[in-house]
Amino acid sequence: MKIILKENIENLGKRGDVIDVADGYGRNYLIPRKLAIKVTPSNMKMVEMEQKALRKKLEQEVLSFQGEIEKLNQISLSFERKAGDKDVIFGSVSTTDIKEALEKQGIEVEKKKILLPEPIKRLGNFTVAIKVFHDEQAEIRVEVKKEGEEKEEKTASPSEEKAGAEKEEEPVQDEAEAIKNPEEENQEEKTAEPEGEKEETPEKSEEESKEENTEENKE
Repeated sequence: MKIILKENIENLGKRGDVIDVADGYGRNYLIPRKLAIKVTPSNMKMVEMEQKALRKKLEQEVLSFQGEIEKLNQISLSFERKAGDKDVIFGSVSTTDIKEALEKQGIEVEKKKILLPEPIKRLGNFTVAIKVFHDEQAEIRVEVKKEGEEKEEKTASPSEEKAGAEKEEEPVQDEAEAIKNPEEENQEEKTAEPEGEKEETPEKSEEESKEENTEENKE
């Protein structure tokens, strides 16, 4: 049986597609539920008009979903897990984890539309496809980090900053001492000058004083 689809049907076709299906499937399921109409020579003109209208509607819907695709393409999710050797994590990151993380950001996505072939079991960065509308997909970024790694980085950074600050201060202190030393040396030289002058005036020896006394007696 040849039919034209009036709705998008998973694994079958898009709205407006003309396809062949089993007679029983068409008569007993698709046509009674108004998901399709039978294509016959008598209604061929009507089918063509219907097909044109349905495809136009489909194009408009695809455009309306572009905003959602662009929004999802900007999404980045981060998960922390305990890890052992070779970056293998204990547990995994599953479609349920991704769905819950998206919900926290206000984005509702059906679990079956998260195209993750198998749970993520390693540390690293991954790209996960999200089915938005029929063949239209978005891609979100998923990062799996080692648990506690971020805390270690935060605690290490203040000490590193302090060490860097101390290294920067050392040259400043040396410069201050270098500036100060010449002044201190000048002050020491000035205070030392009077002492030098005193040393230059020699005291009279005993022989000279005796000679002076004998000359005074002669007079």
